This record gives sequence, C-alpha cells and structure tokens, in this order.
Amino acid sequence: MAVEISRWGILYCPKSGIGRGRKQWDRVQKALDERGVLYDFVQSENTDSVERLMRMLINNGYKTIIVVGGDSALNDAVNCLMDVEQQVRDSIVFGVIPNGVLNDFARFWNFRENDVAQTVDWLIRRRVRRIDLGCIRYTNKKGEKCHRYFLNCVNIGLIADIMNLRRQTRSLLGSRTLSFVVSLLLMFFHRLDYKMDVKINSDTIRRRVMTMCIGNGPGYGQTPNAVPYNGMLDVSVVYNSKVTQVLAGLWLLLTGRFLNHRSVHPYRTREVVVTEARHAMVGIDGRLISTPVGSYRISVETEIVNFLMPA
Repeated sequence: MAVEISRWGILYCPKSGIGRGRKQWDRVQKALDERGVLYDFVQSENTDSVERLMRMLINNGYKTIIVVGGDSALNDAVNCLMDVEQQVRDSIVFGVIPNGVLNDFARFWNFRENDVAQTVDWLIRRRVRRIDLGCIRYTNKKGEKCHRYFLNCVNIGLIADIMNLRRQTRSLLGSRTLSFVVSLLLMFFHRLDYKMDVKINSDTIRRRVMTMCIGNGPGYGQTPNAVPYNGMLDVSVVYNSKVTQVLAGLWLLLTGRFLNHRSVHPYRTREVVVTEARHAMVGIDGRLISTPVGSYRISVETEIVNFLMPA
C-alpha cells in the first residue's frame, strides 16, 4: 500500500550505554502528536541496522525521512541515500532531530537536543535546501576500492584518535565533560604526529603532521568557517606536536578560536589528495574507518541531497 506523501518516516537511533534511552523518543513523539504530524517510526538496534532501516524507509516510498540521532547515524543514513538512483534521491528530503553522543552537524543548523518542540516546528515548515557532501575514496586492506560520504568532516591523525576515545569513554561514563577529560589523559599514551604527504590546491605538504581535518561542515570546531553549500572543503592542518602546543590548541578548540593557533594552517579547496599518512587513524563524522591502504582522495559533491533546514 502506498504511503501518503505527507507521512514522515522516522528512524530513531537511541544512544548506547548512556541510560537516557527512551526519554528523548518520548519527547519527540509528544511533539509530533501535539502537532498532528503523520508518521511511522522504526528503531535501530545498533549501528549496523541504520542503513538497513533507512533502505527500508526509502523502498517503502517515504518522501520525508527524519533521523533522530547523532552524526554517525546521519552519516549512515546519507550514505544509504546516496546508494539509490538519483531520481529517487531527488524525490526525498531528510532532516535531523539530534540525539547522539556527537551532534555537530545538527548544532551547525541550530537544532538543539534539548529543544525538540522547536526542531519539530522547523521541520514542519519544510524549508528545503540542497546541500553538499564530502566524499573519501580509498582502498581497503582487501584491495577493494571503497568510498564513503560525509556531512561534517574527515579527521586524519590525532583528533580522529581523540574522537574515538571520547566516543568510547562517553558510552561508559555518560558525562560529556568527564569523557573529554579522560580522553585527553589517554591521549598522552598515543602517537602525537604522523609522516604525511598531502596535496592541497597547488601546495604539497611533506612533513610530520599532528592532525588534519577536512570539513564540509564545522568539523567539531576545527573548520569553523566551513558550510555545506558553497561547493568547497575547508582544511585545517596542524604541524606542531609538542605537548604544550597540543594543550594550547585544544583550549582554543574548546573556546572556538582554533584557527588562531600558530600551528594551524587553513586551506579552502575542492579536493585533497593524501599520498601518504602512515599509521594515521581516519575518522568520518566522528567514527573510525579501517585505515586506508596507500593513497586516498577527498573531494566535494555539490548540492546533491535535500535537507530540511530551520525556518
């Protein structure tokens, strides 16, 4: 049976290991019901089920798909959306109600986890904008050619390591602040720089790099001027690996002044080619991927998906 065109398909991705479980969904459901929104919802059991459920919503004909989740859930959903034919993709709009460990992309648009009613009101007004996606193309350990799209950013090096530690510790500890502090402490037992060979525009970087962020969005504060609708990627490359410089850089990151650090070198480009980044972890929208083998390429695809933005 065909789904009404006005009916939303909602993919609810509960937080894992934090104990807040159903409370956010209860708030979402209340806001939807009070406003008379027609919807059906499915709930993911784990990270592996998000793409399967997203595909089910697409195949069942939902034209408005809302993800109640964080950056990683959004990443899974948009990658599933990019797997379908363009004609189908162009007929679908997707939106977000933040409910994750990391909600950086949602916060960029002023969607707040603690203000569900406002978010639902904005989504109802249906202000649609075509937005860009970044894409990383790489070879995995099996020799297979792979690609992955991203809404927010790709991190290479130390910050990818910290983001992974923060996600793991937050799942255990619950507190965002406490998990960040613990992640910083654990950081000192990890590698602080990596030998890299990177081409950005006409510049070739061949030296030890602490971390590099390629942002289609704000990049967790590392690419604060990036916007997902100008056809460009912002890049921040950080060289200095002294512990005191790392701490100073993290303070500037937390206070929104990351680009003011003297070791941060910003770029704006349509493509980044990483010829070598040996042993450097790679994170996509806050989640690690298997370290690519050999060179890989990161580019931007312009105005490729429909997104519900605030009114």
